[in-house]
This record gives sequence, structure tokens and C-alpha cells, in this order.
Amino acid sequence: MINKPIPLLGIVAYSGTGKTTLLKQLIPWLRQRGIRTGLIKHTHHDIDVDTPGKDSFELRKAGADQTMVASNSRWALMTETPGHDDFSLEYLATRFDSSNLDMILVEGFKHEDIDKIVLHRKETGKSLESLIDIHVVAVATNDLFAPVRQVINILNINEVDKVGEFVVQWLESQQN
Repeated sequence: MINKPIPLLGIVAYSGTGKTTLLKQLIPWLRQRGIRTGLIKHTHHDIDVDTPGKDSFELRKAGADQTMVASNSRWALMTETPGHDDFSLEYLATRFDSSNLDMILVEGFKHEDIDKIVLHRKETGKSLESLIDIHVVAVATNDLFAPVRQVINILNINEVDKVGEFVVQWLESQQN
């Protein structure tokens, strides 16, 4: 049996627009409908998911290239990548267990060639047009009269049900 790639849907916006806020509402909404969702979040900051002083942290800092921490409720694999450039989104998506997911939401990575929902809030003062490319499938905004050059679905950013319904329709179109 060939493992199909997991569909990726980007959620892109300028900082402060509410990407994480929307995702915190959208993920449980999708879960209630039986959609198993993974998440890849891009950050420009150095990250560490381990806690200084814990054995796993100390062993990783001792030089382990990969460290797995596991319990009966979750596990995490940390991989040291000093000197590497950013990993491609395609590579990162292959790290997920495709048998446990229906889709992966991607926060950030706004220049990737994947389908995207652009989030826009009028009060940020940022240009909506600069985020629009051929991969944008919808705009979720509080400015429902925002001018958009392409024929794109316009969603109300404050109505998670409508955004969720759009995501479900999008996911169904990916499975055909």
C-alpha cells in the first residue's frame, strides 16, 4: 500500500493578525468532526521544548544527536541540527505519522507552494494584496469588502464555523 502525502493547508498572515488564535479554535472544531489534524508552526526564534535540569535535557546537552522523551500520554523526538539551513516544509511534513492524520495545518511558511488561507485584519494596517499568490484558496478577514484581485473565497475571520466548513470542503477536494 502506498502512503499518500498528508494534505497541507497554510494559515498565513502578518504577525499580530491572529493566526494562533484562529488555530486554537479551528483545531478543536475540526477534531469534533473527526478530522485528525497535525500542525507545523514556523518560528524565527531558537526553540527548545525540553526543560533545563531534567535528565532528558542534560543527556541531550551531553551530545545525543536525537533524544526521545516518552510517557504513556505523549512522546517527543528532538533532533539536533546545528549548521543546517532551514528544513523544507515537504521534509518536515514527512516526519509526521500519516496513518494518524487527515491533514496538516501550517502556521507561517507564507511563501511555500501550498494551498493557503490568508488571514487579514483591517486594523493591522498591512497590505492584504502582498500576501495573495496563486496558492491562496481563501481570505479570512474582518474587512469583508477588502479588494482582492483574484476570485477567492472570502470568509469572516471571526466565524470559526464558516472557516471550519471551508477547511472541510477543501480537505474533501484533496481526497478526490
